Amino acid sequence: MTSERTFLITGGNTGIGLATATALARDGGRVYIACRSAAAGSAAVERIKAESGSAAVWLLPLDLASLESVRACAAAFLDSGEPLHVLVNNAGVGGARGLTADGFELHFGVNHLGHFALTRLLLPRLSSSGSGARIVNVASKAHYGARGVDFAAVRRRTASFTGTREYAVSKLCNVLFTQELARRHTDVHAYALHPGVVASDIWRRVPRLARPFITRRMLTVEQGAVTSVYCATSPEVAADSGLYYDKCAARQASDVATPELAALLWKQSADWTGAC
Repeated sequence: MTSERTFLITGGNTGIGLATATALARDGGRVYIACRSAAAGSAAVERIKAESGSAAVWLLPLDLASLESVRACAAAFLDSGEPLHVLVNNAGVGGARGLTADGFELHFGVNHLGHFALTRLLLPRLSSSGSGARIVNVASKAHYGARGVDFAAVRRRTASFTGTREYAVSKLCNVLFTQELARRHTDVHAYALHPGVVASDIWRRVPRLARPFITRRMLTVEQGAVTSVYCATSPEVAADSGLYYDKCAARQASDVATPELAALLWKQSADWTGAC
C-alpha cells in the first residue's frame, strides 16, 4: 500500500527517518522529507534517490522549534498541490536543554507542539486525499515514565540536567495526541509507535569513545524504521486508529494516557499554536 501514494516524513534526513523515507521510496512512494538543514536535507534526498532507485523525492525546510517555520513548511507543501496520504511525524530531540523560539520547553516544543501544528495545518489535505490517509507519530516506550503533563513546566526551560524527564513527557504527548486525533478525525487514521532502542543520531551527545559501548546492542536505523513503515503502509492496521504499536503489534499505552488528559493537551496545544 505504497505505490503512487505521497508521504511526508519529518526528520527524514537522518536516522530512522532516513531509513523510513528510503524504504517508502523504494516501494514506489512519492516522498517529501522535511528537515532543518538545507545542506543535510539535499544530501539526504540524493542518497534516498540513489538507494531507492526513485526520482520522486523532495525536500521541505522545517525547523520544529519555530512555529513560523512549521507554518511555512505546511504552506510550501500545500502550494505544491500534491495529495498527502501519510504524514510521518518522526523528527525529535532528546537529551537537550533549552527553549524553542516560541518559548516552550525544548522537548515539548519540538517533539510535540511543532508536530501538532504541522499536523493540524495538513489535516485538510490528508482528509481530501482519499480513504486510508494516515498520521504516524513516532513516540517511545519512554512515555511510560511520565506521570502526566505539567502545563506550566512546558512553558519553562528544561529543568532536569539530562532532559530525560522532559523527553518522557513529550513522548507521552505523542501518544495522547494520537489518541485524540482518532477521536476527533475518524476520516484519517492515527498511530503512535515505539521504534525500539536504536543506534541513531540521538546518541550524538554521548562522548565519542563511549558511544560504541552504549550503542553496540541497539537496533540499526533500518530495524528501527520497520514499525514506522508498518504503521504507514500495512493494511493490517487500517481499521484501527489511536493505538500504540511496538514491534509491529498493538500494545497497551501508559495508564496516564487518559481521554481527559488528551483533550486538555489538545486544547492547550491549539491555543498555543493557533492551529485551530
